[in-house]
Amino acid sequence: MDIGNPLDLTGRVVVVTGGTKGIGFCIAGAFLAAGAHVVVCGRGEPDALPSAAGRQAVFIATDVRDPEAASRLVDGAVERFGRLDVLVNNAGGSPDADAATVSPRFVERIVALNLLAPFYTAQAANRVMRAQDEGGSVINIGSVSAHTPQPGTAAYTAAKAGLLGLTRALALEWAPRVRVNHITTGLIRTESAAPVYGEDGGAAVAGVIPMGRMAVPEDVARTCLYLAGDLARYVNGADISVHGGGELPARYLAVSRSRPGCAGVSPGPE
Repeated sequence: MDIGNPLDLTGRVVVVTGGTKGIGFCIAGAFLAAGAHVVVCGRGEPDALPSAAGRQAVFIATDVRDPEAASRLVDGAVERFGRLDVLVNNAGGSPDADAATVSPRFVERIVALNLLAPFYTAQAANRVMRAQDEGGSVINIGSVSAHTPQPGTAAYTAAKAGLLGLTRALALEWAPRVRVNHITTGLIRTESAAPVYGEDGGAAVAGVIPMGRMAVPEDVARTCLYLAGDLARYVNGADISVHGGGELPARYLAVSRSRPGCAGVSPGPE
């Protein structure tokens, strides 16, 4: 069986929400390097856009929490390139907040960004993809918080758990023409997240991850390329964990570090 180069996405059209910075910027760059046309969005135009292989992403200003704006984003990509093959719902995030005192407005904004916005953009993308002979692929970028909540993340955790459920529901409804999959991300080393991991730059945090390091954005980008390409054309409704094996149980760490001569897990190479 000759499948050619499974990572060659030449001619395909990809929309990456939140693709102007951080993980989304890297995802957009990976698709450009694979030959795809890429559209990114954000609420304000950035100083620099993702680029690779001598080409640059196209920017469309969008607040994806607005269903009409989400629809215009998809329409803009189709008007520019004539089709839409892949949607990566990457936009999301939340600052920590005390669940006992957080305002209703805060909760609404976090749920809108992390759950409703992916729903709106997926609906718009499906409208286009289902009319194409080749269909399309929707990739939702989730979080380990959907499986293992952390203190201060109640609204975010609920929204991300909803995103995982939404992925599975849409995968049932939209197959076989449109595949919908989910990536569970763990701790990822980015510039904006660096202060969260402490003064040691995350070395201590890396010590509780079986792979011995935090993820980098490229780890997520590579998984997106797989889910978007022909190698994954029978993968639908999947949840792929990109978290290095999760985190070692607290009980194991407590016991191992209390034993003489046992320092637990050492961080691997960055």
